[in-house]
Amino acid sequence: MAIHKSTPAVDGVQTFKLPDVGEGLVEAELLTWYVKPGDTVADGQMICEIETAKAVVELPCPFAGTVRELLAAEGETVEVGSAIITVDDGTGGSGGGDSTDGAAAGGAEEPEEREKPLVGYGEKATSTQRRARRRPAPSGPVSAPPPKLTEPAPANTPGVMAAPAGPEPASGRPLAKPPVRKLAKDLGVDLATVTPTGKGGIVTREDVHAAVGAEQAPSPAAAAPEAAPATTPDRTAREVRVPVKGVRKHTAAAMVNSAFTAPHVTEFLQVDVTRTMKAVARLRERPDFADVKVSPLLLVAKALLMAVRRHPEVNASWDEENQEIVVKNYVNLGIAAATERGLVVPNIKDADSQTLPELAASLKALTETARSGRTSPADMSGGTITVTNVGVFGVDAGTPIINPGEAAILAFGQIRDMPWVHKGELKIRKVTTLSLSFDHRLVDGELGSKVLRDIGTALEDPELTALAWG
Repeated sequence: MAIHKSTPAVDGVQTFKLPDVGEGLVEAELLTWYVKPGDTVADGQMICEIETAKAVVELPCPFAGTVRELLAAEGETVEVGSAIITVDDGTGGSGGGDSTDGAAAGGAEEPEEREKPLVGYGEKATSTQRRARRRPAPSGPVSAPPPKLTEPAPANTPGVMAAPAGPEPASGRPLAKPPVRKLAKDLGVDLATVTPTGKGGIVTREDVHAAVGAEQAPSPAAAAPEAAPATTPDRTAREVRVPVKGVRKHTAAAMVNSAFTAPHVTEFLQVDVTRTMKAVARLRERPDFADVKVSPLLLVAKALLMAVRRHPEVNASWDEENQEIVVKNYVNLGIAAATERGLVVPNIKDADSQTLPELAASLKALTETARSGRTSPADMSGGTITVTNVGVFGVDAGTPIINPGEAAILAFGQIRDMPWVHKGELKIRKVTTLSLSFDHRLVDGELGSKVLRDIGTALEDPELTALAWG
């Protein structure tokens, strides 16, 4: 359960520590501050955006008052339990000391306290231990939001524009989706200076790129083109180093663990999906699918669910501690999604109990949430079997790595026109390749082959299969 931690007020100053917003996460990257020193905040107001190993999350302030100090800079990786902001709640005297003055030092334990939770959860009493505070690179309090530069710069650096003192949006920041915010951060663009063109005043990717183009355009009076600003990534460099953190770091660790823990076996099957493509076209015309996207992936997912129903042993996990195979009587269907933050695998809870229109709606919601960078840690936990669509990249097949804690993953390749023997004659048909990777501790060759063959059968004749298998 995600809990917001705070320390007892010292002279009316509350300290907010970075909480664990996932399941045992140890750190997060602070993406954006929505407030600055001197701002007034309300209890429950969103004050910053962080990126954990699983998702982008907004943090609400657990108390009301005036922001006194930001203890972490944008772009800094902060350990869970470290102080990130202090707020003067107005209950103390004149103050004047640092918010941590008078607190126990060197890891001494503090008295039992109450932790403020995320909205919707109850309170929990706990005893915490104080950690050394991590400070941003520049010394002293942060008096204004850090400039979006590749290197820290003093507040009086020429060319660094101060934050406007005029009115701001109600949220205290420009409107933009997390991937767009990350793009702006990488390119060194201050979103407050970007003119939004998206619906409802939202800054789009195109707006950010346009702002970069405007910044790089030479002045009419310039005698010669100026060098690109230091904040613009050097596309001509022979090497580019990209920090591995957030979702990419989590995915890398999980894939390495899976590849070297579970003995992988991959089988392939070419399938004539001409009838599946015709079924997709007919479903798109039905009223109950009017508000959802009907794609071949929908019928591939349904075929996998039918195969799992016929062979439940493939929907299992390996319990190393108890040396047991745990067969799941429910299917949380994972859908691998490539996003700007890296690969994420959210899952549809109890997908096996959903009708085809319900499954289509769930797929739409899942993909839209993933692409916006708002997939929650809960949506990415508890998966039981996964499907990945590599065909969207123009790829025929691959050997996908099993999602940790699962027994199998199905890869769905591109659909191509190919010569195929159909009813004794050579014809051009719609053909795809299916790849099923499975954990050989849980799934032997016979079971894996039966599962793959059933998926193929369901795609060769989806209507007849649905009638025969339910």
